[in-house]
Amino acid sequence: MTRSFRQISLGLVLSAGALVVPLIASTPAAAEVKPFPASFSAQQMPVTGGTQYVRIGGQGPAVLLLHGFGDTGDMWEPLAEVLVKDHTVIIPDLRGMGLSSHPETGYEKVAQARDIAAILDQLKVQKVALVTHDIGNMVGYALAAQYPDRVTKWVVMDAPLPGLGTWYVQLTNPKLWHFNFRGPDTERLVAGRERILLDRFYNELSANPAAIDDQTRDHYAELYARPGAIHNAFSGQFAAFTQDGDDNKELFAKLGKLPMPVLAIGGDHSFGASIQSELASVASNVQGAIITNSGHWIMEEQPQQAIGVIVPFIEKE
Repeated sequence: MTRSFRQISLGLVLSAGALVVPLIASTPAAAEVKPFPASFSAQQMPVTGGTQYVRIGGQGPAVLLLHGFGDTGDMWEPLAEVLVKDHTVIIPDLRGMGLSSHPETGYEKVAQARDIAAILDQLKVQKVALVTHDIGNMVGYALAAQYPDRVTKWVVMDAPLPGLGTWYVQLTNPKLWHFNFRGPDTERLVAGRERILLDRFYNELSANPAAIDDQTRDHYAELYARPGAIHNAFSGQFAAFTQDGDDNKELFAKLGKLPMPVLAIGGDHSFGASIQSELASVASNVQGAIITNSGHWIMEEQPQQAIGVIVPFIEKE
């Protein structure tokens, strides 16, 4: 990929109210998971009942990046490499995921958001721009709704919010069978077969499975094979969705639509333009962007396209 994110962003066109990155910029680079720049450090930070592994780098306005299932905070390295030049970049592994600890409870997204706020307090960071994907969107909404004065803007990538928008329609989608795939026997079936499980998500939810290479797949399979990781994903993160839906409806009834600017990004082989209308139901100022030749795994499939829309949005005054 020879074009910079700034060059790519100049080629955006407007279609049906959403920014669409043209196909000319959509040839994927290798999706290899790379180490973070040397300017990053990492530490285990105390949260309720455990710790979260948090990467921190750079100086300047703070940006918080939250990953989802099938990834860890490692997914953000291509974006972090750009942002760290003039931002403070904060990248936790979510509760029970990646290198974070594995508590049994506390997976409700409102609770996780309170832990994230506590992490920001420990770092003496008051306000952040927020960038999220998948389950990170759910924690991100809980953070923005509980602490709207701390989130200056929000980039949301390719997943709905429990209890809001079209959530209950989405639950009938056969591709989301894993939301109720949990329990001791399920975990026994998956043990030692984490790569097979993750391949299903990478293959079926991508535009081009080859864009997610074996190194990436092995990297995440190893992390999800850690003791407690699959248990915490299934019986922690997923099992909390019903409560998350109730909590989100209560938050929305109390706050109404979020006040901060929102950029809703969808892969053209996944949520596409619908993610903009999904977020417009919970936020008052929503722009949309469509990433071409991409499914759900936007940062693996089309990282430069994603950077090309995320960074200008974050940097816009």
